[in-house]
Amino acid sequence: MKVLVTGGAGYLGSILVEHLLDAGHEVVVLDNLMYGERTLLHFCADPAFEFVQGDARDARVLGPLVAGADAVVPLAAIVGAPACELRPDLAVSTNRDAIRTLCDLMSRDQLLIQPTTNSGYGTKSGEVYCTEETPLEPISLYGQTKVEAEEIALSRENSISLRLATVFGMSPRMRLDLLVNHFVYAAVTDGVLVLFEKDFKRNYVHIRDVADAVCWCLGEAERMIGRPYNLGLDDANLSKGELAEKVKGFVPELYIHEAEIGKDPDQRNYIVSNARLREAGFEASRSLDQGIVELLKGYRMLGLGLGRNAPGVRPDRLIPRPLSESKEAGRPRTAQGSPVEV
Repeated sequence: MKVLVTGGAGYLGSILVEHLLDAGHEVVVLDNLMYGERTLLHFCADPAFEFVQGDARDARVLGPLVAGADAVVPLAAIVGAPACELRPDLAVSTNRDAIRTLCDLMSRDQLLIQPTTNSGYGTKSGEVYCTEETPLEPISLYGQTKVEAEEIALSRENSISLRLATVFGMSPRMRLDLLVNHFVYAAVTDGVLVLFEKDFKRNYVHIRDVADAVCWCLGEAERMIGRPYNLGLDDANLSKGELAEKVKGFVPELYIHEAEIGKDPDQRNYIVSNARLREAGFEASRSLDQGIVELLKGYRMLGLGLGRNAPGVRPDRLIPRPLSESKEAGRPRTAQGSPVEV
């Protein structure tokens, strides 16, 4: 198939493009490179890859690209509650309105695979599984725009929505604000995690399982269209505190401190059932333990760390322990010491 990926130079896109090309698809990426990404350079020698720099909100740019595609995967988005609150106009136009423009340009024969977020479930008890039938109650602007985008996508005849759990894993366009990625980074740099809302639960999924799921949907679309699917690890419905302890199993020197110093803007506290997607034939398989080992390897390559003047990553904390031995932070701190939301 010929697949158009908007925002394809980002955290998820740069991994998805790799998987799509490996599966034999032709890939066209549209990205405005707003973060100066150079994540796709190694694909330029592949004749099945093409890149266009442009704005995914612009129908004049989208039109010709959509016309030549069999399927579209829209990843262009302002991701996360803090980023959306910083630029609400940009968040609405990118996360929601661009999807409406895209759907208006697509024919009924073209497949749309819409990755979105399960943060739309909002605040739940943390005891009852959220299924695709659970009412969506987004709290942040980010959650609201993604829920509205899903409604727009599923209102057309040939669309699939994947409600992603909190993603983790290495990528050429690395994100340290995602919970697992941040916890491991903090463990091997600062050696300290300050947790608030430690009992709030989330579901998690490896970035390459997300890429595999999109590729799988391309081949199974006929029996999946018109529905949303939760995509996460069934055995990874963990609280922030449980996740911190899991990271400590690989970095024993990590000090975990509990302090109610912040509040999750999405108030995410839920466990998720991924049964619908599993019954359809796909199941995420990469474990949190595997992801932590992967992150430990990757962080060796970050050198002094982001914004640090002195060595940040402690080599003694980067020795992966065998998986058999392994056992959110409230407002966690970046490498520079400023608070971030995860």
